[in-house]
Amino acid sequence: MTQELTSPSPAPQAAGPDRGQGWWRDAVIYQVYVRSFADSDGDGVGDLRGVRERLPYLKDLGVDAVWLTPFYSSPQADGGYDVADYRAVDPLFGDLQDADALIRAAHALDLRVIVDVVPNHTSDRHPWFQDPDLARQRYVFRPGKGENGELPPNDWESVFGGPAWTRTDRGDWYLHLFAPEQPDLDWERPEVHEEFAAILRFWLDLGVDGFRVDVAHGMVKAPGLPDIGRGEQARLIGSQVLPFFDQDGVHAIHRAWRRLLDGYGEASGREVIGVAEAWAPSSERLALYVRPDELHQAFNFQFLSTPWDAGALRGVIDSSLAATVAVGAPTTWVLSNHDVVRHTTRLGGGLARARAATLLMLALPGSAYLYQGEELGLPEVTDLPPEARQDPAFFRGRVGGDGQSGDGCSGASGQDGFRDGCRVPLPWDGTAPPYGFGPGGSWLPQPADWGPLSVAAQTGEPASTLELYRGALELRRRLPGLGDGEMAWQPAPEGVLAFRRPGVLCTVNVHAGEAEIPLPGELLLASAAVTTGDGTAVLPGDSCSWWAI
Repeated sequence: MTQELTSPSPAPQAAGPDRGQGWWRDAVIYQVYVRSFADSDGDGVGDLRGVRERLPYLKDLGVDAVWLTPFYSSPQADGGYDVADYRAVDPLFGDLQDADALIRAAHALDLRVIVDVVPNHTSDRHPWFQDPDLARQRYVFRPGKGENGELPPNDWESVFGGPAWTRTDRGDWYLHLFAPEQPDLDWERPEVHEEFAAILRFWLDLGVDGFRVDVAHGMVKAPGLPDIGRGEQARLIGSQVLPFFDQDGVHAIHRAWRRLLDGYGEASGREVIGVAEAWAPSSERLALYVRPDELHQAFNFQFLSTPWDAGALRGVIDSSLAATVAVGAPTTWVLSNHDVVRHTTRLGGGLARARAATLLMLALPGSAYLYQGEELGLPEVTDLPPEARQDPAFFRGRVGGDGQSGDGCSGASGQDGFRDGCRVPLPWDGTAPPYGFGPGGSWLPQPADWGPLSVAAQTGEPASTLELYRGALELRRRLPGLGDGEMAWQPAPEGVLAFRRPGVLCTVNVHAGEAEIPLPGELLLASAAVTTGDGTAVLPGDSCSWWAI
């Protein structure tokens, strides 16, 4: 049942910090995966009170806003992205009073709060889906093929593996692009539009400063639901337009939401934003989501997916900036999140390369997103036992849930099923699990060697990754040349990227070996020790440096 505040407050009293228009254009936003951030009650699962109690840490880190993953009422079939009630907090994470207290505490610390909204699908426990007749007026149902309708309506596959259709006891089929417990809504129905507009207003009234739109590319499907004609369809996401993703019709929804957000902002005297989680096959198509009358930001997954190579990095930076400049939007950079392998592991060069990639990202024009734990240099946990895993993709399209598909190959037809490795709860202090995560254990086991990576262990250590992040974010706030604005590439040796921002030069050596360059100016910050002398600077391999010029 939808919850209500005991003592609701008018939205203006809950308004976020006001640092002028366009705060989001160069904001650094920290993603909190709620169930893995901090546990206040000892059940081994992070919660809203735990987040609130740790907000001073985020303030000291130097971020501008916090993005909270779903904490709504949910059976947790997909970590909360299967929502049963969009206006209620799941008891696992607290209640609506806890959400209100968190938002107020964040605003008192000059931190904005962004929450997830999940419009492509709901939980199969949602009241709409629980009513068989109403479900067929709100979700995508189709008759099956074959003599008796025993075959799915088309050949679409779930992102998590296996078919994207499940047959009901009435004989028809419903679409679920993710887990069967996540039926896809039918956005051709006006009632769906009306409901989500009301959901947005509900959370805006509570004081949130924006929404991250989950699967922002997925609400509209191609007319007729045509076959794709091949398998392993999840591998095509982000590389080509598919009949179930990145259809042009989604932009009408985002334009309507932008009108709602702008109207609310004008009435309340604060800027509230929409952020698209959209996989698009090119920077140009991604930029369509951030046109002046659509959403404010879109995650740049093209950048996240780029290998550690000077030419590839320069190419994706150029294409990303060109596409967003063309529509008057800032570029939004990201290296890690709760759905991908942590970049400390993914980039292949260990912590040194991850530190360099972060300084590169934070020097680029626009906004940046950080994923909890990357400031600690946490690696992907790759040895979680099968019995501990909870990612639904791990169990779909596999034999025995052991991580092997029926043909013996690792990886199913959907996502690889190993997202749990980036979701292991954070180490806060101590030398043994749960490292201060909470008074009990942790819902996923933490590695025994994470003690030196904890917040307490790294705080005050000049060479630590945590202090590198703190230093970078402090400089980014202090130097007007960083953040949104112009940049220009500069000549550099092979394997080195160099670009100028107003008053700052960024150099990145992507090779494993050292590189010598003319001394650019005064060294501000570096991901690894730089040697200077005789008018030159020697850049360590896999390093990034910021210079005052």
